[in-house]
Amino acid sequence: MGNNSIDQYYKILNILEENPDCSQRKIASKLGYSLGKVNYLISSLIEKKLPKLLKFMKSDNKLGYRYMLTPEGIKQKYRITKVFLKMKME
Repeated sequence: MGNNSIDQYYKILNILEENPDCSQRKIASKLGYSLGKVNYLISSLIEKKLPKLLKFMKSDNKLGYRYMLTPEGIKQKYRITKVFLKMKME
């Protein structure tokens, strides 16, 4: 995982942990990334089983989504945070 990837995963995991209901569109807007890039990054994280994508029904009959960090996701987030902070200090 390159430094740029670590930075991107760190930012995505932070947002998902702080706001699990955040849509990919909102995440893209917050980070200044394209929607496709956010989709790719989140899909990659889900593939690694770091967050889970939970589906639930909203009152307006539309399917809603929520991201939940798995125990492994929490562990990896802290590992990535440590690497991220080390990179920033250098």
